[in-house]
Amino acid sequence: MKERTIYALGFFDGVHLGHQALLAACKALAKQENCAAGVITFDSHPDTLVLGKTPALLNTAEDRARLLKTFGIQNVIALPFDKAMMEMPWQDFFRLLMETYHAAGIVCGNDFRFGHRGEGNASLLRTACEKENIPCAVVPEQAVNGIRVSSTHIRTLLESGDTETAVKFLGHPHILTGTVISGRKLGRTIGIPTANLALPEGLLIPRLGVYACLAIIDGKKHMAVTNIGTRPTVEGHHITVEPWILDFDGDLYGKQLTLEFHKFLRPERKFPDLAALQAEIRKNGEETRNFFREK
Repeated sequence: MKERTIYALGFFDGVHLGHQALLAACKALAKQENCAAGVITFDSHPDTLVLGKTPALLNTAEDRARLLKTFGIQNVIALPFDKAMMEMPWQDFFRLLMETYHAAGIVCGNDFRFGHRGEGNASLLRTACEKENIPCAVVPEQAVNGIRVSSTHIRTLLESGDTETAVKFLGHPHILTGTVISGRKLGRTIGIPTANLALPEGLLIPRLGVYACLAIIDGKKHMAVTNIGTRPTVEGHHITVEPWILDFDGDLYGKQLTLEFHKFLRPERKFPDLAALQAEIRKNGEETRNFFREK
């Protein structure tokens, strides 16, 4: 990366309102300095090595990069977070940004820690930037209704089914992208054909149940009723993600599909028979239409 670039630093899981404040500061500095706007992130969550456990992530790396670019970031660089990176002195990490990635300025949160044992912080980064005569913006934490915006809090909201509040903290719908795979085709037998998405490993599983979603197919958005769960009515055993895309007729097998989760409609439950299940899903379809009609 030889282009002079202002970089925002962080992991950016969810690309929530706090992250968006960093991105806005990054873009403003890039415009001021006539540079590109970029992000330096990692290909795996630092907690995996640092704490020995990985949180269930809000986004795949691909969705994270897609969201970052949606918010106007031109260059997304994902560095490997391995033992060498974990043990790198913060001064060496700063030199890496300067010499390898041609940083023309840095943006970070006021609680940002980096380098061996987290010894680098926003204050040290600002001082290092001053010595190099490049700008450094330190962005304060963001809050919604007095609650700090964080990926951890958003995970808790999604796990509880409070999707609409999660959207307020994210600043956009929660998204999930996957490839449509072949399923049991039971939906077709009751006139409700669903697509089956493989749930990528390591991702947070929102509360099991039914959601009002928008499905993005070939760049176009369609309303969808999405079930996340084990399908107890038909004796399912493993968790699947199955959107019923309203007013859509087409072959989706092998296509990439992105779901935007807007509202939790109901918990998963077992119905006495397929007719009862069909009636409930059609009711959820009307609830979904009404939700988007009123937005």
